[in-house]
Amino acid sequence: CCCCCCCANSTSCGLTLYRAMSAIIRRIISTAKAPAAIGPYSQAVVVDRTMYISGQLGMDPVSGQLVTGGVLAEAKQALINMGEILKSAGCDYSSVVKTTVLLADMNDFNGVNEVYKQFFHNNFPARAAFQVAALPRGGRVEIEGVAVLGPIQDASS
Repeated sequence: CCCCCCCANSTSCGLTLYRAMSAIIRRIISTAKAPAAIGPYSQAVVVDRTMYISGQLGMDPVSGQLVTGGVLAEAKQALINMGEILKSAGCDYSSVVKTTVLLADMNDFNGVNEVYKQFFHNNFPARAAFQVAALPRGGRVEIEGVAVLGPIQDASS
């Protein structure tokens, strides 16, 4: 249905169904234990049971500056920041079902994987990794995620 006049009297019209649905709640997640957003966005947004976590740089939440020590230190801090956001919503790393890793240099991929495995131990989330031209604040890595709130039961394969 294209929701045009031809089905205005039809009870199967998608528009009629849409109007009968109850609203889905959207909740903004924010914690002082992770860096504040550096633009017009939220640290995370929960819609129904799904949490969308904005990309986290390796920034110290107190100073607002990138941590020293290069890409591995930044990856570790980015994942710590993600963990604080997860915790503020009552979740942990096991709640994460998808991540996206943005790298300033794809040559850092293997090293970032080693840091990543310190936070995600089994039943790894789905993931994409991209090299990008540049990241905010001169960062070397940024990691975003999607998590599910509430109980998750893993199915056996």
